[in-house]
Amino acid sequence: MNGDLKMRKDLQAPGRERGVMLIEALVAILIFSIGILAVVGMQSVAIKNVTESKHRSEAAFLVNELTALMWTDAGNIALYAYPGTGAVPPKLTNWIARVDANMPGAAAIRPKVTITLPPPPVPPAPAPVGATVTIELFWQLPEEASAGLPPRNHTVIASIFTS
Repeated sequence: MNGDLKMRKDLQAPGRERGVMLIEALVAILIFSIGILAVVGMQSVAIKNVTESKHRSEAAFLVNELTALMWTDAGNIALYAYPGTGAVPPKLTNWIARVDANMPGAAAIRPKVTITLPPPPVPPAPAPVGATVTIELFWQLPEEASAGLPPRNHTVIASIFTS
């Protein structure tokens, strides 16, 4: 009789545990899915950061390019002034075309180039050739513009003088 009771308990045990394996599998799939979603979220943030970094480095390159151009033409520095509106000076036409081609939304928010000439020298000192230049470059991604966010900018102030 004792043997029959033990056999009956062994036969009933699997019935009570029926479906446990399925629940364990579902919990494992849930944990795996949460992990995958976290990786996908991190990837989208990484792509956004890489894009932002690309635009910042491109802005720095373009501003440095214009600064170098002004260094080579310091005698005509006043011809590079541009307030961001109106007709583009001939000296900046090609540079602004490159800005428009490489920076998102730059055509809507024009760059500004401010030239500050030095005060006149006290005679008999020779007049310095050059000026202090402020270059402001703006850009804005389409999703930032639609969200009403302000444009991003890169500003450089340089003293460009020849002796």
